[in-house]
Amino acid sequence: QVQLVESGGGLVQAGGSLRLSCTASGRIFSNHYMAWFRQAPGKEREFVASIRWSGSTIEYGDSVKGRFTISRDNAKNTVFLQMNSLKPEDTAVYYCAARVGVLNKYDAWGQGTQVSVST
Repeated sequence: QVQLVESGGGLVQAGGSLRLSCTASGRIFSNHYMAWFRQAPGKEREFVASIRWSGSTIEYGDSVKGRFTISRDNAKNTVFLQMNSLKPEDTAVYYCAARVGVLNKYDAWGQGTQVSVST
């Protein structure tokens, strides 16, 4: 089982940037997929971005394309989410998640980190 710990959330003004980190521990395989999701109050959880642990498979949710960038540092077992041009509607708790293979559900989740964007 993989354990995930997020960090890097905070309060930022609209137009600003933040970088989230997700450090993984446990057995990580080359076909692990790491992802970021977010959930705002009263809303459903939303897919933000995903990256394969090895290889170049990257996907983004439509609402963040062109503004957010997901990357990984395999040596540090860490996945990053660089968030630029932040908008108030990006305000949410951001969760890191992991799954083995593209067909399985995400079954490992971090505790979440709050991102708040002010006007």
